[in-house]
Amino acid sequence: MTYLLDACSLIAFFRKEPGGEVLFDLLLDSKARFVIHALNVCEVYYDFFRADGETAAKLVVQIMLELGIEIREDMDPALWKSAGKLKATLKKISLADSFAVALAARMKATLLTSDHAEFDAVAEKKLAKIRFIR
Repeated sequence: MTYLLDACSLIAFFRKEPGGEVLFDLLLDSKARFVIHALNVCEVYYDFFRADGETAAKLVVQIMLELGIEIREDMDPALWKSAGKLKATLKKISLADSFAVALAARMKATLLTSDHAEFDAVAEKKLAKIRFIR
C-alpha cells in the first residue's frame, strides 16, 4: 500500500503527539511505501525551524529520508491545475494540502492526516482516500 503523508502526520510522529504512533506502526510494514509532496515537506521544515531552529529542521528531513519517505516534486500542469481546482472549490484546504490530495489521487494512495478541518470534505466527496490518525 502507498501512503501519502501530509505535514501534520509527520509532525505528530516526530513530536510524539497523539496519532503519531499510527505512522510509527505503518513504517514497520516493509511492504508499505511512503510519499510526501515537497510542499508538505516545506511545512514540516518550517514548523521545526520556527519552534526548534534550523539544525532540528534539517535533522527531521534527514531522518524522514532515512526512513525511506520519498519526496515527490510533481509540478506538471495536470497536477497543479488539479490542486488549484481543489483549492478553489474546497473552502478550508491549504494550497500545500491541495497538492497532497491531488498527488494522492494521482497515485491512488491513502492520504494519512490528522487534520479533519481540511480533509473531512475531501473524504466526504471521495476526492482521495483519507485515513485519519486521530
